[in-house]
Order: sequence, then structure tokens, then C-alpha cells
Amino acid sequence: MRSLATFVLISALSVMVFGCSELSPEEAAAEARTVAENARVTAADADARVTAADAHVRVADAAVDAANADARVTEAADAAFGPDPVRVVIPSGTVLKVSLIDAVDSETSSGGDRFLASLSESIILNGATVLEKGTTLRGRVVDVEGAGRVTGRASIRLALTDIVQGERMVAITTDIFAASSDSNTSRDAKVVAGSAAVGAVIGAIAGGTKGVAVGAATGGGAGTGVVLATKGDEIHYGAETRIDFTLTNSVTL
Repeated sequence: MRSLATFVLISALSVMVFGCSELSPEEAAAEARTVAENARVTAADADARVTAADAHVRVADAAVDAANADARVTEAADAAFGPDPVRVVIPSGTVLKVSLIDAVDSETSSGGDRFLASLSESIILNGATVLEKGTTLRGRVVDVEGAGRVTGRASIRLALTDIVQGERMVAITTDIFAASSDSNTSRDAKVVAGSAAVGAVIGAIAGGTKGVAVGAATGGGAGTGVVLATKGDEIHYGAETRIDFTLTNSVTL
């Protein structure tokens, strides 16, 4: 570039010397200085443009190098760990059919106790299996009541809390599964009535109407005592008992 500027300067001086012979030496010198200054400015502009162009090229080269480096890092990561896994969302409302691994019952379980279960059927979305049959899930005993001495009714409520994937726990929220035993009220009423009748007979033997009243009260009390001492059926869910739970929130795997 500097050679070009020198050539321009020499050409200008030559034209001035040979083409402008009518100028005085002082005028010719001044003209030559002007031409030389213009040539230097032109050369400087050309150098600046070349420098700028070189800078743009270097920036572009740097961007290409960075992109290549990123690509190499991604390839290395994929080779070492594999590509990022595709996230799967199981929507709310999905039914989880499970078989109990741990037994639960109203007699020995307590609220807050944990239990394990496994999927008895795979979860399939859009034709793809997202949770295999046999996948382990963890649940919790929400609350439990043993069979009452008066009502004879036991109850238990359960919920699932986690999907177990190796060392990873995926939290889930399900509806509450609730169960209660049959009431023994009708049987207890018969016990009370029978005891009262027996008391009336005893009262009659004791003598007169007053004896009947005393006997009925005594019999009723005895009957009630029998009811209070009678315990109803407990709820026992052993291993492999099948229960259905429904997701109330979507879960991302």
C-alpha cells in the first residue's frame, strides 16, 4: 500500500513538472507539496480501510473458531454422557394402578407411616411406555383409625408420594384412597335388645313390675357393656393388594 502511495506521489510530481512548466519554481514546489499531502491522506485512508477489513476478518475467524469449539464440546459431552434426555410429562388425571409391596392395616399402621407399591400396569402415553410395569412407588398412610368399640368401624386413608427411579425420587401428588370396614351397629343393637330382654326376665323373677324395670335397666347396662367390649372388623391390606390412585397434578420425568 505504501508503494502505491509513493507511485501516486511520483506520478503527480512528474505531471506537475512536465505538464506545468509555465509555473514558477515556488508555485511548482507548493503544488508538489499539496499533491504529496493529498497522496499521504489517500494512503492513510487506504491503510485504515485495510486495517478495518483485517479486523472484520479476524472477528469472523474468531466467531468460527468459537462455534467450532462449542461443537467439539457438545460432541465430547454427547460421547461421554449421551444427549440430553427428552422430558416426559404425565398429565394429571392419569390412573396409577399399583400392587402393594408392604402390607398396611388399621390395627398396626399409624398416620405418617410409609409403604412401597409397584405399578401393576405400565403407563403408556401416545403409544410410548413412560413408566414400566413393576416401577416402584412410595406412599404414605394419611390417617388410620382402628375398629371402634361402639361403632365397630375401622378406616384407613392412603396416598402415593413418589416415583422411585434408581437413587432419584420424583415427587407426585395423588388423590386419597379411603376405605372403612362394615359397621357392626345392627349386630350391636341386637346384643343390647337381647340383654335387656334377659334382664326383664330376671326382673320378673325378682318380683313384680318394679323388678321388671330394675331387671331391664340391669340387662340394658349389661348389654351395653357387651357392645363396648365387642370390637369390629379391622382393615387388612396385605402385599399384592391392588389399589388405584389418580394423579391430581402433572409430573415431569
